[in-house]
Amino acid sequence: MRTKILLIYTGGTIGMAKDYSSQSLKPFDFENLIKHIPELSLIDSDISFTGFEKPIDSSDMNPGHWVQLAEIIEKNYSQYDGFVILHGTDTMAYSASALSFMLNGLQKPVIFTGSQLPVGDLRTDAKENLITSIHFASLQEDGKPSIREVCIYFEYKLLRANRTTKISAENFDAFASPDYPDLGESGIRLDVRKHVLRFEEESIAFSVNKRLNTDLGLMKIFPGMSREFIENMFATKGMKVMIIEAFGSGNIFSFDWFKDLLRKRAEEGLLFIINSQCAGGMVEIGRYETSDIFKEIGAINGFDLTTEASVAKTIHLLGQDLSADEFKKRYETDLRGELTYLTQ
Repeated sequence: MRTKILLIYTGGTIGMAKDYSSQSLKPFDFENLIKHIPELSLIDSDISFTGFEKPIDSSDMNPGHWVQLAEIIEKNYSQYDGFVILHGTDTMAYSASALSFMLNGLQKPVIFTGSQLPVGDLRTDAKENLITSIHFASLQEDGKPSIREVCIYFEYKLLRANRTTKISAENFDAFASPDYPDLGESGIRLDVRKHVLRFEEESIAFSVNKRLNTDLGLMKIFPGMSREFIENMFATKGMKVMIIEAFGSGNIFSFDWFKDLLRKRAEEGLLFIINSQCAGGMVEIGRYETSDIFKEIGAINGFDLTTEASVAKTIHLLGQDLSADEFKKRYETDLRGELTYLTQ
């Protein structure tokens, strides 16, 4: 039985074609997709197309667009076996992570992909990324999708969305999953690593959570940060959560004024999330004396979350109007396979 795949175009390089008369890039006409990528006709799937009314550069992507994407999937969920989202690479890991938290009870693949070069370029990576994403989204076993989570496919690798971060603006191999194995790989065969896939309980009905809140800040610690800068950041009006990207396993400079500021803002209700700046590894609050202050103020442990997943998860949980204790509990709980700490 032929599978039905919905291709959703948001914008980005993969959806651009070069106008050789002007040497400029113009949005792709997806009604003529088969003409430009004839290999798609060889895939044993029925492919339909939709997308944003006006394609956007991924740098302009925001939570409102995440809701749009989720609504497209919600509207078409019962009609298709899988979804492939074409997205610019700059914010792809943010959008894909956000969708992983917004889609409850997901029993079908949602695969994000894009490209570093436009589809009309002689050396483009767009064709392979698009064709193989559709292949992965089409895989079935015993009449059910083989993949039932939100993923990113790029340069021969299928990655869990909320484990993925962009590592290169130049190389075709632009994404990596530092703390979790690849879900699949494209070679002579499509290799799906079943033992690392995540599956929701089938009893959970599919639904979309569209309540998002962006009252958060993100601060990366560096040697020599000024007191005035930090105080201004912490004083941001309306901010409910501050994500701090600390050194190593969650370490911070030990100035008394900084500790006093953390205590004061924590007492006033600001929640602090501690992530690591390292590409791999995990936050361990209290492992070293320089992280004791975070333990003292009840800071939230980001474990091995990527920056993109941390931001997306915070925006998602802030939208649920949780108490501080419940927010901390759910943030430190593995919701969609984003944390190593509770999955191994």
